[in-house]
Amino acid sequence: MIVKEEFLSKLRRYFSLNLYEVKIWAGLLSRGVSTAGELSDIANVPRSRSYDVLESLEKKGFVVMKLGKPIKYIAVPPSEVVERVKKNMRQDAEDKVKRLEDLKSTELIDELNSLHSQGIDLVDPTELSGSLRGRHNLYNHLELTIKNAEKSVNLATTSQGFIRKVEGLKPVFEKLKKKGVNVKIAAPITKESKDALKEVSSVADVRHTNNLNARFCVVDDQEVVFMVLDDKKVHPTYDVGIWVKTPFFASALNNMFDVAWNKMKPAK
Repeated sequence: MIVKEEFLSKLRRYFSLNLYEVKIWAGLLSRGVSTAGELSDIANVPRSRSYDVLESLEKKGFVVMKLGKPIKYIAVPPSEVVERVKKNMRQDAEDKVKRLEDLKSTELIDELNSLHSQGIDLVDPTELSGSLRGRHNLYNHLELTIKNAEKSVNLATTSQGFIRKVEGLKPVFEKLKKKGVNVKIAAPITKESKDALKEVSSVADVRHTNNLNARFCVVDDQEVVFMVLDDKKVHPTYDVGIWVKTPFFASALNNMFDVAWNKMKPAK
């Protein structure tokens, strides 16, 4: 059986299988029904491994073992496999989330927090900085930084960045509003971002700007998260941000933000 490596790679990626599993599965699909020995030969998988691989595929719902001797295996229709994999992934994700939720009420999380607090006390303030690679990681850390705000959150972003932040951070802004934290967002408001403006206007003060071409966030005159690349010119996977905990720089950046803010008009 000749199958392109690119095809096998796609199968591995989409179905979370190892190389032997995709080879055996592809071989069985091409035959419909086959024995472990036959699949070993056509898929070029060691015979000693083929039985383990088929057992694994059976548990995952890719194949069915046919009754009788010699033992043969039947390929499950790919469309049905997709549904089974979706169901399994969903159940696995729910189980993992539940375990993590349950962890919050255990002594383990208290011990972890204690270790973290002790470690932070030993860190030089100048070392509290980090590089954030990929927009997903960047926004995760941005959310962590913002939700711990006590007084103020000042955000400067792009038109598309404004839409993304409303989609991803609105629940956080709502909680900050209840805490009395002042949230300011400076961004170019366009036709595309009008709906986002309506969604967030009740929990944040938004002003329109065409002159502040920047992407940064300052929290409580203490922490800064800033993005170093133009989001129009970089793929989300390669977006890069910098996080620093520095009252000196944060305060200076906030002062510059306030000067620009006072020249902006409320977004409509």
